[in-house]
Amino acid sequence: MHRVSGSLVNGMSGKDPLALDDALDSLERSLDLLLLREVEQPETPRYTYAIGDVQGCFDDLLRLLDKIDFDPAEDRLWFTGDLVNKGPNSLNILRFVKGLGDCAITVLGNHDLYLLAAAAGLIKDKKSDTLACILAAHDCEDLLFWLRHQPVLHHDDALGYTMVHAGLPPQWDLVAALTRARELETVLQNAGYQELLGTLHENKPDRWSEDLDGLARLRFIVNCFTQIRYCDCEGRLDLSGERRTATKKKRSMPWFQVPERAHRDMKIIFGHWASLNTKKTKTAGIYPLDTGCSNKGRFTALRLQDERIFTTRCRIKSHPGLG
Repeated sequence: MHRVSGSLVNGMSGKDPLALDDALDSLERSLDLLLLREVEQPETPRYTYAIGDVQGCFDDLLRLLDKIDFDPAEDRLWFTGDLVNKGPNSLNILRFVKGLGDCAITVLGNHDLYLLAAAAGLIKDKKSDTLACILAAHDCEDLLFWLRHQPVLHHDDALGYTMVHAGLPPQWDLVAALTRARELETVLQNAGYQELLGTLHENKPDRWSEDLDGLARLRFIVNCFTQIRYCDCEGRLDLSGERRTATKKKRSMPWFQVPERAHRDMKIIFGHWASLNTKKTKTAGIYPLDTGCSNKGRFTALRLQDERIFTTRCRIKSHPGLG
C-alpha cells in the first residue's frame, strides 16, 4: 500500500510523541485504504467480511482491518449498521466508509436514523451522544445524503447471506423482507422523509398486517429492521422485552427463535444486540455480530467464505480527523 506523508496531517504539533506516532499510524492506514478506493474490484472478491456495529469506534475498526489484512482492491466489507454514536469518532467513520465506495456496504441502524432525525431538528442530542462533530462538519450535508441512501437490507444471492441491522418479524420470508425494505428505502431517499423520522419513538403498531398503511406501516417496517429483539409466536413486537415472562402466546422470545418463522431457511447477519454471544448462539443460519465495541467489548468480523470469526478487544481511543 502507498504510504502517506505525515506532512499531510495538520494541527498535531505539541502532542506527546508516542501519542502522535499512534495517531499518525492509524491515520496513515485509513488514508492508505481511501487512496485505493478507485481500484477496480474483481467480480468475485477474495474475501467478504461482515463487521458488527461500529458506533464511532474508528481506531478499533482500523485495528480489526489490520488483523484481517483487508485490501480494498480485493476484499469487501459489510457493516451491520449503527456506524455512528457512542464512540469518539463518528465523523471519520462516515467519511471512511463512504470513501470506500463499492467495496463497502452498510445497512441503516437505529443510531444512523437517530443522526438523521437530529440533523433534521426532530430530536435533541443526549449527553451521551457523540454526533455534534458530524453536524458541525463542512461535509455534513454530503455525508447525511449518502447515509440516507443506504439500504436497510442487503442480500447476496451468490454468497447466500442476508444482512439487516436488527432482525425480521416471523411473518416475512426473503421476498417479503426485500419488498418491505425497498418500500422504506424509497421514503428515506426522497423528499418528506422527515415526517417518518419524527415518529420513530413510537412502538405501535406492534404486529404486521398487509392492511397497514401510511406512517403506521412504515413505522412497523423500520422497527423491524432497526429495533427488533423480541417478539411472540404471532409476530407481535416486544421492543422493550417486557413480555419475556408473560404466559402462553403472549410470551416473547428472540425473533430468531420463533417456531416456524418464514425466514428460518435464510442465513441472516445482524447487529444491534450486544449481549448475544456470537459463538454461543446456536440457531442455524443466525449470525449476531454486535459484540459491544463502544462499551469496551470486542469488535467482530465474520469472513463469509469460510465463516471464520475474527475479533479484537476495543480500546475506544480517538485520533485527529481526516480534514
